[in-house]
Formats: sequence, C-alpha cells, structure tokens
Amino acid sequence: MNSELAIAVNNLSKVYKSSSDIDKLALDNISLAIKKGSIFGLLGPNGAGKSTFINILADLAKKTSGEIKVLNINHDSNLIEAKRLMGIVPQELNIDPFFTPYELLEIQAGLYGIKKKDRKTMEILKMLALEDKAKAYARTLSGGMRRRLLIAKAMVHDPEILILDEPTAGVDVELRSNLWENIHKLNQNGKTIIITTHYLHEAEELCNEIAIINEGKLIAHDTTINIKSFLDKITVIVDYNDNSFDLSGLNELNVEIKIKDRQVQVNYKPSEVNFNEMLNALNSSRSQIKNMRIIETKLEDVFLQLTQK
Repeated sequence: MNSELAIAVNNLSKVYKSSSDIDKLALDNISLAIKKGSIFGLLGPNGAGKSTFINILADLAKKTSGEIKVLNINHDSNLIEAKRLMGIVPQELNIDPFFTPYELLEIQAGLYGIKKKDRKTMEILKMLALEDKAKAYARTLSGGMRRRLLIAKAMVHDPEILILDEPTAGVDVELRSNLWENIHKLNQNGKTIIITTHYLHEAEELCNEIAIINEGKLIAHDTTINIKSFLDKITVIVDYNDNSFDLSGLNELNVEIKIKDRQVQVNYKPSEVNFNEMLNALNSSRSQIKNMRIIETKLEDVFLQLTQK
C-alpha cells in the first residue's frame, strides 16, 4: 500500500436490504486513492452515495464488500486505530446549546481518553478564531461560529485527516469565505481534508483532486484541472471598436464564429486549435480590439455533462 495515501478504498460496495424485492445499491464497487496532504472533493447529486461513503468511514454504516485503509491501517481489523486518525465534521449542527465551546472540546477530549495535561483546547479554539467565545454558551454563537466549533470538536484528538460533510451548507457568502480560509489554514498545517459539497465553485476553489459519484458509481476521479479539461472547449469574446473587421484568418481555422454587432464570439477546442494562431487571426482583422475575455470550462459544466450521461 502506498505510504503517501491518506485513504485507499478498493472495490467498496454497500447494499441496503429492503423489505421489498428490490435492494438499494448505494455504492457500486468504488475504488479511490486520496493523497496525504491534499484537499479532496467528493461531489455528486443528492442520493449519489456521498454520505454513505462517509458513514462507512465513520463506522456509522457497515460496508457490504471491499477494503478500506486509513494511512495504511486496515479499517476492518484495526477499526479503533483507524478512526482515531480521522476527525469527522457532520453536516448537522449537533451542538449542545447549554455548554460553552471550551467545555464541549474538553468533553470531547475526555471521550477520546486524552489526559488533561495533553489537551490543546484553547490552541484549537484560537486556530479557528473562537478563543473570544470560549466561555460563551454555544446557543449564542452564529451559524458560522457553530460550523467552526464542529471543526474544532473534530480536532481535539489531533487527527491526520479531517472529513467535512457539506461544511458551508446554509451559510452566507462572508461566512463561507471565512470557512474556506480556515480549511486552507488546516491544510497548510499538514491536515488532509476531505470535503463533500453541492457547491461546485467551492470544490473548484478548494480542492486539488475531485471524485464525482452518481447513482453509487464513481464516474470521474482526477485533478481539478484535468476534470475541467474533460470539456474540450474555450470561448473567446472580442469587442471591436467598429464592425469593419475581417475574419478571413479565423475562417481558415477549425473554430465556430458568432457575430453580433461589434462583438465576435469564437468557440474552439484547445486540442485542435492553437491559441496563438487564433489570437493572431483576431489581431489581423483590420479593426482595433476594444476588449477581449476568455471563458474557460467551469466545473459545473463538467459535473452536469458527466451526471447526465
């Protein structure tokens, strides 16, 4: 097993038995290799199998077949040790409102058997910008603070891997940006981060690698850049000062051209057309370019194309 892997999953399947004749196949023979030190995104529509995957890692659901290793520790034969390597942040805000953040982290540390002298409660709260709320009741915290408190609880035993299930669900743009900053900070401190999310721009912003699950099947797994390149298309929009441009140079290239007033839209495949050739053709149009913008493939386009196939 590769020592550079945080989590290695081989042929993982999960079947939920039904009282009817039709069982539910939640995960269908999935294999994944998640690198240490990465921010890994797990994407998929509702019911795709993302939560089932996390619940199996957390031992909240039992797999039907397959093998899981967490930092080379077998998830079956050394479950307690494997679980100690992970900190799991649930989507639900399951925080006791009558305890303070300091008390909640101390209780969590006690559950993990961490001696008082070895606890880093205030250090963790400070890392997540919650030190000034250490003695405030959890019920008085804002939604963003509660999200950060869940992350803090998952860190009390200093896990190597943090798994965040929809970490920014239901928070506003400012709080989402703050959580992104915290996730980057944790990753820079050496933590492997695994995120499930419905926000495609979030995965695009945060993740080094992405896996897309649909109907229990793994349909894509690659770097974020490579997954975006699945759609071999770039659009260039050019605004000219007048409409006397000459596009004969473009007509010699394998591109799609759309013209509206003084604006020209060029769609092309980078695998077939060299960007510099296309740019030279635009520059030789006999009319001065006023503005140019490039629209590249968005992760959302790839996601929709893959999940609708």
